[in-house]
Amino acid sequence: MGFVEFLSYDFAQRALAAGVLVALITAALGLFLVLKRMALIGDSLSHVALSGVALGLITNLSPVFVAMPVVMASSLAVYKISQSAKVYADSALGIVSAAGLSSGLIIAALAGGFNVDLLSFLFGSILAVSGAELALALVLAVLIFGFIYLFYNELTALVFDEDFAQTAGVKVRRLNIALVLISAAAVVIALKVAGIMLVSAMIILPPCAALQLAENFKRALFLSCALSVAGVVLGVYAAFLLNLPSGAVIILIDLLILALCAGVKKYAFKKRILTKAD
Repeated sequence: MGFVEFLSYDFAQRALAAGVLVALITAALGLFLVLKRMALIGDSLSHVALSGVALGLITNLSPVFVAMPVVMASSLAVYKISQSAKVYADSALGIVSAAGLSSGLIIAALAGGFNVDLLSFLFGSILAVSGAELALALVLAVLIFGFIYLFYNELTALVFDEDFAQTAGVKVRRLNIALVLISAAAVVIALKVAGIMLVSAMIILPPCAALQLAENFKRALFLSCALSVAGVVLGVYAAFLLNLPSGAVIILIDLLILALCAGVKKYAFKKRILTKAD
């Protein structure tokens, strides 16, 4: 089946629209989180999302809408715990991750084990994206990119040097809280695309690939989004053709893109050294 024919299906259009929105959201936020060394927040919050998803399924409510407040509250817990002088950020992530994952497994067990719906959230099922989930992704994309646009300079200062940002008058505490909250929202909306087990990779891989090639922060932001969108579009189409889990295929393509970008950077560096030597 050709790509144009694939696009003729309504479910394919919803899947690609949702996938592109999620790719843009996770890639943009991911760049800030990677540079701030908070990239693994996506992994921890995705484990917490298991509790929200399981709770939604057991109560016959939308798992995404139930998981959203649960994960956002947990992101605030991560921030609060990490502010303690005796607990580092990575330890805070581990604590919240363990609490969320264990709670999710208990709720799933009480509900009678893992069913097809829960497994779709574990490993991604982008072709099953609903109209309501697509609308939520659109709203979040507008809010998140609006936030980045309005506070671009403050966010840039925050990720590169938090002490300097505070000295310059940036409200660091409020900005950090806002960043973890929108990161939580991004994790939840990405569940249908990559799944609980792989959502953190969408936050980490495209920004890391972009940083291999970009010469400045703005180019890295643009390139991260572009590479993420390319990975999702290719991944969704390939997953449909090969009848494979969409999340796993998307992440595999993102890994290949990262390897290609790293190879290009290495080749360009060697060429520049040889040119100088001549």
